[in-house]
Amino acid sequence: MDPSSLHQNDASSSSPLSYTPPLYSRCSSSSSDEDVSSSNSIHSTNRRLDCMLQFLDRKLTIADHHDLRRNSIPGQTSLPEFIAKGGGAGIFKPPIRAAVHPSRPPSLELRPHPLRETQIGRFLRNIVATESQLWAASENGVRFWNFKDLYSSWYGVGGEGAVRSGDEESAPFRESVWTSPALCLVADEGNRLMWSGHKDGKIRCWHMDYQSLEDDNKWSSRFKESLSWQAHRGPVLSLTVTSYGDLWSSSEGGVIKIWPWEAVEKSIHLTEEERHTAVLSIERSYVDLRNQLSTNGYNNMLTSDVKYLVSDNSKAKVWSAGYFSYTLWDARTRELLKVFNSDGQVENRSELSSIQDFSVELVSSFKKDKTQTSIGFFQRSRNAIMGAADVVRRVATKGGFGDDNRGTEALVVTIDGMIWTGYSSGLLVQWDGNGNRIQDFLYHSFAVQCFCTNGMQIWVGYASGIVQVLDLKGNLVGGWVAHSCPIVKMTVGVGYVFSLANHGGIRGWNITSPGPLDGILLSELGGKEFLYTKVENIKILSGTWNVGQGKASQDSLTSWLGSVASDVGLVVVGLQEIEMGAGFLAMSAAKETVGLEGSSAGQWWLDMIDKTLDEGSTFERIGSRQLAGLVIAVWVKTNIRIHVGDVDAAAVPCGFGRAIGNKGAVGLRVRVYDRIMCFVNCHFAAHLDAVGRRNADFDHVYRTMAFSRPTNLLNAAPAGNSSSVPMFRGTNSAEGMPELSEADMIVFLGDLNYRLDDISYDEARDFVSQRCFDWLRERDQLRAEMEAGNSFQGMREAIITFPPTYKFERHQAGLAGYDSGEKKRVPAWCDRILYRDSRSSLVAECSLEYPVVSSVLQYEACMDVTDSDHKPVRCIISTDIARVDEPIRRQEFGEILTSNEKIKCLLKELYKIPETIISTNNIILQNQDTLILRITNKCKEDNALFEIICGGQSTIMENRKAANHQLRGSFGLPRWLEISPATGIIRPDQIVEVSVHHEEFQTQEEFVDGIVQNSWCEDSRDKEAILIVKVHGNYTIQTRNHRVRVHHCYSSKKNQLSDSQPNGSRHVQGSVLHRSDIQRLSSSFDVVDQLHKLHSP
Repeated sequence: MDPSSLHQNDASSSSPLSYTPPLYSRCSSSSSDEDVSSSNSIHSTNRRLDCMLQFLDRKLTIADHHDLRRNSIPGQTSLPEFIAKGGGAGIFKPPIRAAVHPSRPPSLELRPHPLRETQIGRFLRNIVATESQLWAASENGVRFWNFKDLYSSWYGVGGEGAVRSGDEESAPFRESVWTSPALCLVADEGNRLMWSGHKDGKIRCWHMDYQSLEDDNKWSSRFKESLSWQAHRGPVLSLTVTSYGDLWSSSEGGVIKIWPWEAVEKSIHLTEEERHTAVLSIERSYVDLRNQLSTNGYNNMLTSDVKYLVSDNSKAKVWSAGYFSYTLWDARTRELLKVFNSDGQVENRSELSSIQDFSVELVSSFKKDKTQTSIGFFQRSRNAIMGAADVVRRVATKGGFGDDNRGTEALVVTIDGMIWTGYSSGLLVQWDGNGNRIQDFLYHSFAVQCFCTNGMQIWVGYASGIVQVLDLKGNLVGGWVAHSCPIVKMTVGVGYVFSLANHGGIRGWNITSPGPLDGILLSELGGKEFLYTKVENIKILSGTWNVGQGKASQDSLTSWLGSVASDVGLVVVGLQEIEMGAGFLAMSAAKETVGLEGSSAGQWWLDMIDKTLDEGSTFERIGSRQLAGLVIAVWVKTNIRIHVGDVDAAAVPCGFGRAIGNKGAVGLRVRVYDRIMCFVNCHFAAHLDAVGRRNADFDHVYRTMAFSRPTNLLNAAPAGNSSSVPMFRGTNSAEGMPELSEADMIVFLGDLNYRLDDISYDEARDFVSQRCFDWLRERDQLRAEMEAGNSFQGMREAIITFPPTYKFERHQAGLAGYDSGEKKRVPAWCDRILYRDSRSSLVAECSLEYPVVSSVLQYEACMDVTDSDHKPVRCIISTDIARVDEPIRRQEFGEILTSNEKIKCLLKELYKIPETIISTNNIILQNQDTLILRITNKCKEDNALFEIICGGQSTIMENRKAANHQLRGSFGLPRWLEISPATGIIRPDQIVEVSVHHEEFQTQEEFVDGIVQNSWCEDSRDKEAILIVKVHGNYTIQTRNHRVRVHHCYSSKKNQLSDSQPNGSRHVQGSVLHRSDIQRLSSSFDVVDQLHKLHSP
C-alpha cells in the first residue's frame, strides 16, 4: 500500500478524485525496499513450491495405495479400528474446518494466534489504527505495523534477531524499548504522535514517522519515546484527545487529569538537552478535575476507577465512565455537566456509596468463607463439606460485585453523535450527546468487551469471541465467531476492522463485511488452498495405568514408556489411584474448592516419568493436572517445542454427588501446529452392573469439562501465566456446546472400568490362555455401548489384541497372575485408549477441511509390569496435521484483492464519495457571532458522512497577513471557536446546517499541580482558523475535503475597517452566507461566483 494514496484529497484540487484502492495497492519504494521485496519474493516462492510438492506427493501416495493410513514406522502398519456410532451429529460431531471458514467472512491474519508461552510479559492489550499504521500496546511497551507491509512477511526484511518468538508468521513490525506495561493508546494524526498510558502511571509520547529500515539492524533495534512524564500515582487507565486538542487521562480512584495542549506543545518541541526541563514543566501543568467535583457539590462522590474516556467531537464533550456511573464534561470549558448511572438517572452519592460498601463486604465475606471452609472440613460430615464447597463456588462465581451484570465494559461515539455503551450482561444501550438514554438492545448473552465504529455501522466484540455488526439504529446486520477467546479491542484502519483477541492474535475484517466481497474472497482463497497448506506428522504416545496406590520401579516405567518414546513427539500419561485414602480424598476436595491441586504422591510420579523420558534434554513437560488420585501430564520433544503450547487444564469430579474426585476425569488441552488437541484421563464407576453409571460419567465429563490455566504449583513447566490476561471459560466453543466438541482431536484414556458380560471367571481365563480375543471382545461392555451409540459416540479404538489388563495379583508375572482370591474377579479390559480426530467419514485426506487425520500404530499392554493390579497400556497414534502457512496465505490474500477484476469493480462502486458542496469558503466572526455553514449532499442515492476538523490556527499580523497556521492536538479547534455538529450524516439530496460560533475566551490560565496560578488577558489580535470539512461515504477510506477560513476580528478593529471603507461592512459580511442568504448552489465554483457578485459595488 502506498502511503501517499492515504493522503486526504482537497475538493479544490484541479483533477477529480480517481479510484485507486489504497488498501490493496502495492507500494513504490526505495532501492533498499526493492531489495527487501526481491528477497521476500524468493522466500515466498520457495515456500509455495514446498507446499505444492507436498500436495502432489500426497495425491500420488493416495493414488498408489488407496489408503490414507500412513506407514510411518518401518515394518509396521496402521491397525484396524472399531468406530462407535453416534459421532456424526450434535455435540459429538467434529468441528467444521475449512481452508476459509464457511461461517464467517475471510480475514487477514495480520498476527496469527501466538502460543501463550511465547507471550509471557509481552501480551498485547490494546490497538489503535492511524491512516498508515496499526499501533499496539503490550506488556513490555508498544509496537507498530506499517500498512504498506500489510501483506509481507519477515523473510528478507530483517537480520537475525528481528523476529520475536511467537511472531514468526506475523507481518513485519517494529517494537519500542522495554517499558512498563502499556494499557491504553490514543493517536494524534495531526502532529503524527502516538500517546500511551502505562501501568507505572507514566504517559509516553512516540513519533509515528520512524523512518526506517534501510538495513537489517534497524528492524531488530528498538525505538525510543520522544517524551514521558509521571502523570498518575496509579496506572493510566484511559487516554483521549478532545476536540480542542487537550490530552485527558484517567486513573484509579476517580482521578481525571487534563494536560493542556499549550503545555504539551512546548514540551514536545524542546531539544534533547532541554528534555529534563520539559518533563518537569509538563508534570506540573495538569488540570485536576476533582476541583470541578468539589465546586459542583460532588466532592468525594466519584471514587471508582475511571476505565474509559471518550471524546464526543460532534458536540465538544467528553464522557468518562466507571463501572456503574458516567460523567459528562465540556471539552472547551472543562466544566462538569452531568453525573448519571447506567439507567440514565442522575447519580446519588448515597446510592454509589452503598454499592461500593456492598462490594467490600462481599469480598470480605468471600475470604472469610474460604478460610472457614478449609479449616472446618475435617470436623463435618460429607454433606456439610459439599455444602461449604458449594457456598465457596457461589461466592467465587458472583465476584466482588455480586450478581450485578450492569457493569460498563465498552464505550463508543458514532458519526451521528450518539454514544453507545456495552455491559457485562451483553446489553447495548444508545444515548444521545446529552446523556439521555434512548434505547437498548440485547443480541448476545456474553459480556461486551469493545466497540468500533466505521461509517454507519457499529462493530461489537464480545467475551465469547463473537463479532456483531449493527447499523446506527441498532438493527443487527450480521455476526460470526471471530476468535476462539474474548475480543479485547477493535479499531478501523486502511479498509479493515482489526480485532485483537485475548491470546494476542490480530485479524483484519473488511469494512464491507458482511457483504458480496466475502463470497468472492471465500471462493478465491479456497481455490488456492494447495499453495499455503502444509502437513506435519507427529506421533503421540498415550499411556494409561491404574497404579493402585503403589509406586513403580524405574524398570517398569522404562518398559512402559521409555522403550518406545524415542520415536514419538508427544507423550501423554494418565494415572489413576495414585492415592485413595479417605483423608486424602477429603483434603483434595477442600483444595479444589479454593483453586489448589496436587500432592507429594502426584509429584513423585511426575518426577519419575521425567527421569524416564530424559526430561529437560529430550522431552519437556508442558503441563499437568491432578484431581484426587487422577493425574494427567503431557511431555513434548524439544525439537518441536516451538509448535506446541497454549496448555489449559480441567477437572471433573464424578464421585459422591459429582463433588469428590475418587471418580472423574482430568484433562489437558494443547495447541499443536495450531490445532487443538484434548487429552482426558478418566476413572469411571466400578463393578460389573454399573454400565449405566459409567455411561453417565462419560456424558457428564464430555459435557461439562471446562478448561482454564493450570494451577499446579508443582509443575516443572507450568503453562504461561500472566496476571493481566484473564481466562474466560468456555470461549472456545459455540454457545451451549461443550468445549471438547471444538477440539480437532480428543484422546480418552484411563480406567474406564467396563467389564465382560455373560462370562465366568474360569471361561475368561481359558479364552485368555488360548488368546481367543475375538470371542472375548463380543462380551466387552464398552464395545457394546459404543456399538449402540450410548457412550464415547464417534470415538475410535484399535482392535484389542492383548489380554485383559484387570485384575492381577501384584508382583506375579504372566497370565497366571490373574486374581485368584476369594472374589475371583473376571478379567476385563478396564484400561483403554480411544480417540476422535477431525474426520467426518471413514476415509478422508488430511487437508484444511479435515486438519487432523490419525491412525493407530501400536496398541498393547505391558504384561511384564507387575507393580499394580492393573497392567499399563500404551498406544502410539500417528497423526497428520494440516496447517496454514500464514505468510503465504496473507500474500495470496493481498494478490487476490489486487488482481481480481470482480473485486476491483465492486470496491470501486463501494468506495464512491458522494458529491457535496458547502455554502462558503470564508467566514468572518465578531465576538459572540453565530453563523451557519451549510453542507449539501448532491448525490441522490448515497448518504454523505462529514467530519469537521481544524487544519491549524494563526494570528493575523498588522499587515493583515496570517502567520503560519499551527495545529493543535488531533486537529483540535481553537478555544474561541465552537462548531456544532462537527460530525454527522447528510441524507441524499439534503442539506445539513453547521453552527460556527465565536465564544469569548479572554483569559489564559496557567495550572501548576492542578491549581490555577496565573491568568492574563489574551492578546487582542485577530485570529484565523482553517476548518477542513472531510466528506466520505459509508465504506470509503479516502475523503474529499473542503477548506473554510474562519476569521475572527475584534469589534474595534472591525469598526475602524468599516469607517475607512464605506461599503466595508457589506464587503466583509458578503463573504458569509447567513441563513437568509443561503442559495442552492450546484458546485463550489458557483459559490465562488456568488461571492464575487456579493463583493461587487
